[in-house]
Amino acid sequence: MNKIEVIEVFLGKEKVGRIALNEQGICAFEYDTEFLKTGFSLSPYHLPLHAGVFISTWTPFRGNFGVFDDSLPDGWGNLILDRYLLGKGIKSDKLSVLQRLALVGTTGRGALEYFPDKSVSIKNSYFDLEQLAVEAEKILTSEYSGEGLDTLYQYGGSSGGARPKIFVTFENRQWLVKFKATTDPQNIGKTEYEYSLLARECGIEMPETRLFENKYFGVERFDRTDAGKIHTVSVAGLLHADYRIPSLDYSVLLKVCLNLTKNMEEVYSLFRLMVFNVAIGNRDDHAKNFSFQYRNGEWKLSPAYDLLPSTGFNGYHTTTINGQGIPVMKDILQVANETGLLEKRAKEIISQVVDACRTKNLLCDIG
Repeated sequence: MNKIEVIEVFLGKEKVGRIALNEQGICAFEYDTEFLKTGFSLSPYHLPLHAGVFISTWTPFRGNFGVFDDSLPDGWGNLILDRYLLGKGIKSDKLSVLQRLALVGTTGRGALEYFPDKSVSIKNSYFDLEQLAVEAEKILTSEYSGEGLDTLYQYGGSSGGARPKIFVTFENRQWLVKFKATTDPQNIGKTEYEYSLLARECGIEMPETRLFENKYFGVERFDRTDAGKIHTVSVAGLLHADYRIPSLDYSVLLKVCLNLTKNMEEVYSLFRLMVFNVAIGNRDDHAKNFSFQYRNGEWKLSPAYDLLPSTGFNGYHTTTINGQGIPVMKDILQVANETGLLEKRAKEIISQVVDACRTKNLLCDIG
């Protein structure tokens, strides 16, 4: 792959700025002069909207800025990218951050687009989920790099997370569809669908979800609308928090939510999500599993996603609750108190979530 000196970043047709690498291979970013007049900060804590060159740090994103790292694949996406490039005679470990962003091009999560665009577009909207699931399993369990690899790369080359997944268009709407990982039970799709319905019953804002072919969990993309793409940044990207290890407490997360959105209702929504994660035993609640979106001139908490019981980091919540990896009720209430939530309303939220989970026999012991 040809060397790339500069990546130009766009939001729709508007040029946002450009990225280059310094002598140490660390990203330097500068906003476009026109965007400075009418735009907004892509990442308020690390890229405030003002003139000048911003220099990232090597950790935690190997020299990249978090907001741009969010566009890159990880987990499953990296696996098929590496395998795909190897088939083209390219060693992925030799690629620079700029080359990786170019491979994402216009196909990444969120609204940011990168030029030159070296992405591979989906040639048609037809997809055979059964066949793609078989191909995904081959990739997970062998060194397979057959014809199906190219198809999976086209459909999901920029995806994140560990489980195999693809992006598809169905009934003029854009969906993310997941397949089982090697360690998942056979009914993982149905299980995630049921938990998505439970989350909605608990008052959590969820994207539309469905079961494709009564087997594969699908979630409508909340970074895509009829009006265009929505700028979406994970908490990991916003705070430069390492999502691979415990790096946050919910008390910090809730305070960031208030600082960013300036809206206490958004904080209550995030508190409700925290309670739900504790109630169902979702301990894989790392910094990349929470996101914010810039919509109509304001930052908002994104719809919730990846809600399933999980062992997390060594059996503990990856985002701690009052410093505890296995919290009890007093820890939940302490987080509410530290964040300035009304005790009465916090207890009402806890009761609503706990009662709904208990009714479905899906409640974990939360002390």
